[in-house]
Amino acid sequence: MTFEEAKEKFIHTWGTLATQWGINRSMAQLHSLLLISPDALAIEDIMEQLQISRGNASMNLRDLMDWGLIYKQLKPGERREFFIAEKDIWKVARQVAKERRRREITPVVEVLNELKNIPTDTPEAQEFHRVMTGLSNVVGFADNTLNAVIKAEENWLVSQFLNVFR
Repeated sequence: MTFEEAKEKFIHTWGTLATQWGINRSMAQLHSLLLISPDALAIEDIMEQLQISRGNASMNLRDLMDWGLIYKQLKPGERREFFIAEKDIWKVARQVAKERRRREITPVVEVLNELKNIPTDTPEAQEFHRVMTGLSNVVGFADNTLNAVIKAEENWLVSQFLNVFR
């Protein structure tokens, strides 16, 4: 397999997998392109390599910046904007976990907590409360797991910092 074939397969696969996680294919393909690019790319380069429109590229670049996965990079003498992905894969994983938690888990936790606060004076209400409590426990476990991923580097950084002074 040549580099170009491997690159194409990675971009295609990353885009396909991301749709299963609730991320649109173009956004994931754009991220994967920037992730493997050694240099920052201009929007025209992205459009050409992925065969997407300027609007599609612009919208997904903005979304990826909102997620904290890519950054603008200025080049002296250039009027165009360039974009580069965060290259530390652990940082990428933590950032995705943080965003997924903020966008998906936190709102569900809030709703489930609200739904559990009902009077349980009928068998139906008791069953409803039991189910909401069970769902809350599962979502709480997912929330704690994502939080552990997010906090992993913070704990590592603190330990490394403390080791410097020992």
